[in-house]
Amino acid sequence: MHRSYFADNKNEETFHMSWEADIEELRRRQAMTARMGGEEKVARQHANGKLTVRERIDALLDQGSFREIGSVAGRGSYDAEGQLVDLSPANFVFGRGRIDGRPVVVGGDDFTVRGGAADASIHEKQVQCEKLAGEYRQPLIRLVDGTGGGGSVKSYETIGHTYVPANPGWEVVVQNLETIPVVALALGSVAGLGAAKTVASHYSLMVKDISQMFIAGPAVVARAGESLTKEELGGAMIHAKAGAVDDVVDSEAEAFERARRFLSYLPSSVDELPPRIAPTDDPERRDDWLIKAVPKERRRVYDMRRVVKSVVDQGSFFEMGKWFGRSAITGLARIDGWPVAVLASDPHFYGGGWTADTAQKVVRFVDLADTFHLPVVHLVDIPGFLIGLDAEKTATIRHGARALSAVYQARVPWCTVVIRRAFGVAGAAMMNHTRARYRFAWPSGDWGSLPMEGGIEVAYRAELDKAPDREAAMAEITERLEKVRSPFRSAEAFSIEEIIDPRDTRPLLCEFANLAAPLRRPGFRAAGFRP
Repeated sequence: MHRSYFADNKNEETFHMSWEADIEELRRRQAMTARMGGEEKVARQHANGKLTVRERIDALLDQGSFREIGSVAGRGSYDAEGQLVDLSPANFVFGRGRIDGRPVVVGGDDFTVRGGAADASIHEKQVQCEKLAGEYRQPLIRLVDGTGGGGSVKSYETIGHTYVPANPGWEVVVQNLETIPVVALALGSVAGLGAAKTVASHYSLMVKDISQMFIAGPAVVARAGESLTKEELGGAMIHAKAGAVDDVVDSEAEAFERARRFLSYLPSSVDELPPRIAPTDDPERRDDWLIKAVPKERRRVYDMRRVVKSVVDQGSFFEMGKWFGRSAITGLARIDGWPVAVLASDPHFYGGGWTADTAQKVVRFVDLADTFHLPVVHLVDIPGFLIGLDAEKTATIRHGARALSAVYQARVPWCTVVIRRAFGVAGAAMMNHTRARYRFAWPSGDWGSLPMEGGIEVAYRAELDKAPDREAAMAEITERLEKVRSPFRSAEAFSIEEIIDPRDTRPLLCEFANLAAPLRRPGFRAAGFRP
């Protein structure tokens, strides 16, 4: 009896001294915020073909790896005694997790809570998400599904005044672009600051049918005189073709897979180097069909993507920006297990000639490679810049000069393979010629200041004007020039370093990748102003 008294008294004392009741209260609050916007709003999200933010995080990250931060942040309602009655969560969920075992930071909008509008947000959560990723050097994935900004004009009445616009934490968004890989997945109707955060990334995508993106939505645009649906105003393909986003996918599951794959080529931050994986493809593999890949007839096109996939490790090519600036192909790949950035020409579009859009695409891609220490492999077939009135109206030469500057400012190892044409200023963007020219050419190589077909009449006008038979004179001049057009003449003069059998391209690129690997240096890049 005496012992029982003291035992019971000890248990009661332990209960009063512990924090069990407080932990129970924490769990009760977490259960409230986990409901998100409530059953009805969650059901509506599913009915619209979309996952909730918590389902998205679980689908993206390694199973069980998510560690939420700010799990009970929101707006509580209390009774007269000061007891919590309900807790409406903030409409942004973020935390730490892992992708393929590597630490990452993920943050996502909760559209079930006021549609992602600012009057349901605690903006400090988004700022801390960005800071956590940047300061701890972890890749950041944004799951964007809302405005993420000032919300509607209704918020003016709520706070009692209007306000001078400012984007909290935008300086961190900018810093992160030069520090860590940033992925943005637009997974719903994205507007305003949400749209800005989508494009302020290294890799962005939209999902067909469920994603739209606007500076301002249809209702606001209608007041400016344009009546458009969400798809007409900001559908996924509109932005893919304009270069606002890099990719369009068919489902959220595919979006998460693409995000994971993109990150697999990159280091966690600029303080590290891109990781090599165990090689799975023979570095000496020679595909026989490459000897016939480029037609003898110079005006005929060919499949450059097939060439790319042949010379990199099988199944490793990850294309980005397919629908924008389409005379250039950009993507990540592996060569003998080493991650590289691949830039290639696509002769199906303007014969591979660079448009203003193509130049913008090249600038952004070269910056990506240089920021994250990815050696560049450039497969060249560039007949020059696009010419004509449209080219002049779109400032092609200015954008082209920026692209050329980006190439010359890059400090990563660079290997060029001239597949066919390289003419003029755009052709000179094949590499920085002042560095050691790690360069090869296929026997189909054809280069100069101007393509011969378009330059003969200009260069030989006086001779042609005097000729009694202009067509015969043209034929005779062409025949003379064809003799000096051979790439072997250039090789004799060491104007091109080495002509190779196309089938040897992969073994030579594998050699380059292994030589380049120890030359990569971690740290921040420094690039000056570009025109």
